[in-house]
Amino acid sequence: MVSPTSTGLLLLSNALTAILALVLRWPIETLLWPYWIQSVIIGWYSARRMLSLRQFSTEGLTVNDRPVPETVGAQRGMVAFFALHYGFFHAGYLGFLVGRTGDLSHWDWIAFAVMAVSFVTSHGTSFRQNLEADARGRPNLGTLMFLPYARIVPMHLMILFGTATMANEGWHAVLLFSVLKTGADVVMHHVEHRVLQRQPSVTVQP
Repeated sequence: MVSPTSTGLLLLSNALTAILALVLRWPIETLLWPYWIQSVIIGWYSARRMLSLRQFSTEGLTVNDRPVPETVGAQRGMVAFFALHYGFFHAGYLGFLVGRTGDLSHWDWIAFAVMAVSFVTSHGTSFRQNLEADARGRPNLGTLMFLPYARIVPMHLMILFGTATMANEGWHAVLLFSVLKTGADVVMHHVEHRVLQRQPSVTVQP
């Protein structure tokens, strides 16, 4: 079951982003920044979660057509691969943002910092809930690696599509886009938790 607290904090974070965007009169392109920050935070907590696993499965996970063993060394190697791949994706995205949005004011950067704190709070709450669920089960390491992409790719495709089609629509576009993005974010938040809560449980022998 998904914690109402984690969902509520996620909704508050997205609401705060929309409010600041409207107050500061951001063009829709500037909304890319807080959601890029959110994606980085999701990746950070995902890597920490994978490293925190004590019981895990690698069923169906292969590297160079070879099954990945269920060892600590393999676990750390897969986390390193995830961090490298995820990091390159977001480094490229950052270059796109810098070229697309141009100069930002100090108020924009303050707003980004506030939103980063709110996203850390909401995703940190979800992270702690996930650790408790992981301790009761045996999550699949491959599933954990895939889920961050399943979480952020639809969100960013929607962001890029919205930027291209609604860039000249003013605050109406910002508000509509924020509502759509929040809905997608909450849906994927629930999917993420439900998928992992279906992982088989284990009994730890004393």
